[in-house]
Parts: sequence; structure tokens; C-alpha cells
Amino acid sequence: MTTQPLEGVKVVDLATLFAGPLAAAFLGDFGADVVKVEHPAKPDPARGHGPAKDGVGLWWKVLGRNKRTVTVNLSDPDGAAVLRTLLADADVLVENFRPGTLERWGLGPAELHAVNPRLVVARISGFGQVGPYARRPGFGTLAEAMSGFAAATGEPDGPPTLPPFGLADSIAALATAYAVMLALRSRDVSGTGQVVDLAIIEPIMAMLGPQITWYDQLGYVQPRLGNRSNNNAPRNTYQCADGRWVAVSTSAQSIAERVMALVGRPELVDEPWFSTGSGRAAHADELDAAVGSWVARRDRDEVVAAFEEAQAAVAPVYDVRDILADPQYSALGTVLAVPDEELGSVRMQNVPFRLSETPGEIRHAGRRHGQDTDAVLAALGYDPDELAAFRARGVI
Repeated sequence: MTTQPLEGVKVVDLATLFAGPLAAAFLGDFGADVVKVEHPAKPDPARGHGPAKDGVGLWWKVLGRNKRTVTVNLSDPDGAAVLRTLLADADVLVENFRPGTLERWGLGPAELHAVNPRLVVARISGFGQVGPYARRPGFGTLAEAMSGFAAATGEPDGPPTLPPFGLADSIAALATAYAVMLALRSRDVSGTGQVVDLAIIEPIMAMLGPQITWYDQLGYVQPRLGNRSNNNAPRNTYQCADGRWVAVSTSAQSIAERVMALVGRPELVDEPWFSTGSGRAAHADELDAAVGSWVARRDRDEVVAAFEEAQAAVAPVYDVRDILADPQYSALGTVLAVPDEELGSVRMQNVPFRLSETPGEIRHAGRRHGQDTDAVLAALGYDPDELAAFRARGVI
């Protein structure tokens, strides 16, 4: 078994729903020992989100992968004491309570650093730890709206459009994992931990490109363009004769020229406006009509094969059934069958990149609520009588 890069790193995950738990899962994928702490009577709501099989929430199987599960009531003084003991030798704490909540329980960064000065405290919230909105409840949907993403997404004559999945949360999770790694690296040098303050509204904004700079320098506000782009054309989705769809991109001039030759309109390449991406975008109706009519007369597989032969950029528009059947994803190992005590085996996305010497791994899917409470707390020195007393009082 290859030693994982984060082996020996202990992460305590107090977060619920998506951004924080997913960040902890990313760390667990590369060997961190992640201890998921949930309320004894109110589990992470992600356990009940989306479809379930035989009463077992499937989203949790992905979000809770590679984690040991413990229940502790942090608002109880004894529960807060249990957490301090758990964090005494931990490296990372991930939390997403509304700002001020941990402080109210005597578990703020100052108190925790008094117990463990090396602790990295990753605090994820909708709007950050400071500012006029800090104490508002925050979710990824609000970040998708406030970041500029929704305003720029959708058809030109349609409403702002939100994604049908946790986009802002997922981006925030990646950003949190990255920030934690930076903080751990800094701790290697300084010997002390620090606080990561991550507002979900910010990472998605960082992914939206130069919108702020465009407005700052030109007063330009990016409009909704549907599947088109102001920077190049043809760039759209096109329906094939068999009812399936393909996406075409021509960000490179040479690709645009090959596409027009392929669809039988090489004369358009000689138009003066064709030589720049913005020029082609201004004539998107004409270019879309040329590509769309050619695609509409052919089945998807024929379209993809012809584009590949012409060395033009195309991709089929996949749903999950196509993904599971695709040979490229198979070659990459993108989808993995993970052993699970409740469901036997669960297929899910694998670690999202590969390291040649220390590849990550998903060792098990999300475990049952509080499954590891006794084992984890016993290792901290709590005896069976103490655990029984805690359980009787609802502390664990």
C-alpha cells in the first residue's frame, strides 16, 4: 500500500451539508484521518438529501467517504469538552456554523489554539466571518446569485439561471482544501496554526474570469448569451438527427477554419470578419446555422467521428448513462465501485486527479450516523461508564 501524502494528518469535520464536508472528503481521499462529528439527534442534513435506497441516503455515501463518524452535542459543556480532547492532537478543524456559534460554546479559535496551537481552523460560511452579512444564513445558491454567475447564465431573453447542483459549494470545497494545505505548509515553517476564513461567495467569483476587470476598465457588464460566447463562434450545442446533442468549441482560429471546411462552408473562412474570435461571434447566427444544419442531418456518433477525423473540437452532451459507458472515463478510472457495509458496493466519482507516486483512494463510502463514536472516544481515554452516561444524557 502506497503511503498517502496526508497520512498522519488528523482532520475533525464539524461541517454540514456540502462545502465543508466535501473539503474534508478531499483531504481524506489522500490519507487524512477524518473524524466526522454530528449532533446525536440531528445528523448532517446531507444524509437525507436526494434519492435514497432502502432508506439509505446516497448523496451521503459520496460526501461521507473516508470518514469515521462520531456524535457529540457541542452545545453541551461536556460535549464541548469532548471536542477539545478530540482536537488536542488534531491538525485541522473544518466547520461551517454561523459566525459566532463556536465562540458562544467556548470553542472559538482562541480557545482551541490555547488547547492546540498547531491547529488549522477552516471556517466556511456564506459571507465570511466579518462584514454586514456575516451572520446571515448562507448557502451555495445565494453565492451563485451574488457572485455574478446567475446573471451571466441563461438565454439572453430568459431569467438568470442557477445550476441544478451545488456548484458554488463544490468550488468552495476545493478552495478550502487548497487553503488548508497552504496553512499546513505554513505551519511546517512557523510551528503554529492559523484560521482560514472562507466565504462561499468568493471562490465561485474567482472562477468567473475578468468580469470585474472588464467593468473596471471598460464599464462592460457581461450579458447572458445562452450557450454562445462573445469571444468566438461557432460555440454552441447542436441537436443531431437521432435527437442527441453535441457541443462545439472554436476557441482557436485553426479549429474554426476546420469546422467550416467540415460542414461544407469553407467560403466563410475568407470573410474579413472570420479572422478574429469577436468577429466570428458577431456573425454567430450565420455560423450556427451552417454548423447546426450539417449536424442535424447526421447521428451523433457520425458527427463525433467526422469532427475527430477533421481534428475539430467536439464533445457529445452526456448524461450519467453515457458517462458510465464512455471508454475515456473508463481508461482514467473516473468512476469507482466502492465497498459499503449497507449497500454492498456503490459507484461514485473517483479522486478528481492522479498523482504518479501517491495517488489518492476512496477506502469506503459514508458510514452510519455515529458508527465510530465509542471507538474514537475510547481511544481518547473515555471509559465505557462515561460513554454510557454521556449517551443517556444526549451528549453523544
